[in-house]
Amino acid sequence: MDFSVKALLGYRVKQDTPFVFNVQAGSFHGQAIISEDLRVDPAMPLEHWTMPESGNRYVRLIAPPGGFKVSYEATVCLAHPTEDPADVREVTPSELPLSVLTHLYPSRYCQADRLERFAHRMFGGLPPGHERVAAICNWIRDNVDYISGSSDALTSAADTMVQRAGVCRDFAHLGIALSRALGIPARYVSAYAWRLEPPDFHGVFEAFLRGPSGLGWYVFDPTRMAAPEGIVRIGVGRDAAEVAFCTQFGEMEFDKPEVSITGPDDATASTTRAVRVQDA
Repeated sequence: MDFSVKALLGYRVKQDTPFVFNVQAGSFHGQAIISEDLRVDPAMPLEHWTMPESGNRYVRLIAPPGGFKVSYEATVCLAHPTEDPADVREVTPSELPLSVLTHLYPSRYCQADRLERFAHRMFGGLPPGHERVAAICNWIRDNVDYISGSSDALTSAADTMVQRAGVCRDFAHLGIALSRALGIPARYVSAYAWRLEPPDFHGVFEAFLRGPSGLGWYVFDPTRMAAPEGIVRIGVGRDAAEVAFCTQFGEMEFDKPEVSITGPDDATASTTRAVRVQDA
């Protein structure tokens, strides 16, 4: 399916200020960029870099005093396979590729070690695999209230567990931490999300599992607000600290981001299939 994504970001600074942006859709097997356009107004020199291990695409600029806008538009084709969740199992530690082990460890916002006892008590008796990760997502959706403004840049998974409120970023962090506590590698995903209302940058997560076609990453959205097969990935990391859509090095003022994604009008969202990302 083809999806059109757009983002418009506006900033104002009082002195020369470096910015790093991560708003471009990723390019990998199963997610192909048909066309894209990144513009800065007023025009200024841009430095592009793609992180080898993740494929995250970064743009750096030095903004002079005044205001500027960054706009991004792209058409992206998603062709991720879907599978029966019952056929997707967990991977034993002895079989995990060494490249995914970092996604088992606690990280700044996903303190899996602090939630291990709860995770095993609540989910340890469930059949291991996609259905267990889905059960984690269901628990989060049923027990954590989605409230805009209820968290900030310092809120961690452990905080969300206590406060029982958050936004997509917090839901994803809690899902990652609980998955890692059960020995399931999990990573944070920043994305454009089809059928998300209101449109915005969205945070979901992926868990590393074994499906009928082998090992791979599977998409999960604990908010249940977006269609998993319409997640246009921007970046991946151990948690949200590694995939901020904007990082600035100095004082600034900013406008609320304008984000949108449109897909095929006749497409229907699947709620019973496991969506496998093919970059593993």
